[in-house]
Amino acid sequence: MQLSFDSHQKTRRAYLIITLGCGVFILLTSIAMLTYSGGAVDNHTAQGYSFTRDFLSNLGMITALSGKPNWVSAVLFFISLTAAGACLVVFFILFPHFFQANRFEKVLSLIGSVLGVLAGISFIGIAFAPADIARPAHVQFVIWAFRLFPLAVLCYVPVMFVDKHYPKVFAWVFAVFCLLLIGYYLLITNGPGFTSPQGLVIQAVGQKIIAYASIISIFIQSLGAYRFLETPSA
Repeated sequence: MQLSFDSHQKTRRAYLIITLGCGVFILLTSIAMLTYSGGAVDNHTAQGYSFTRDFLSNLGMITALSGKPNWVSAVLFFISLTAAGACLVVFFILFPHFFQANRFEKVLSLIGSVLGVLAGISFIGIAFAPADIARPAHVQFVIWAFRLFPLAVLCYVPVMFVDKHYPKVFAWVFAVFCLLLIGYYLLITNGPGFTSPQGLVIQAVGQKIIAYASIISIFIQSLGAYRFLETPSA
């Protein structure tokens, strides 16, 4: 399936914007950690942000666990997660274009993209439901984001391996990432609770690993799509 020249260029730019959006997420969440108003899950008097005892969601709280206003960190977190969710939505809308060779590719990539778009919307929902003022909604958005995202990626893995033209290295990237997503979903549903010191460290660090792995994975896929579209037949 070929795009017109204008559509081709717009699609390339969209993938480039997605890669930039992934970079924005990493940059802004890093700054949000530096501006967080203090308080860890197990110690509300702790100074600053603890990588091993605070969750990313703590960055988005209007009032930090220390009891202090947390507006700077919350705004940065809101922008970064909304941007990441929007990038995910756009990515999954565009990505099926590469996989139209047969009915198998068309159907499975379409299903994967529907699930991926819903996952992106769930990530945006997390941003709009701060954990300190809308915790039930926040928790549900988190659970659905990490239910839908692995299913979306799982749909694309066989499609990417079967397709004769798309580089297989990106299929392997999604395959490894899918295993990480499944592992994290099992961690948050069946892993140790964060009421124990060890469980808190495992859950907090595990969340950051999968969050940044998600962004890096989409960054790699978007950069790969951008470069693949350089070829005339793409």
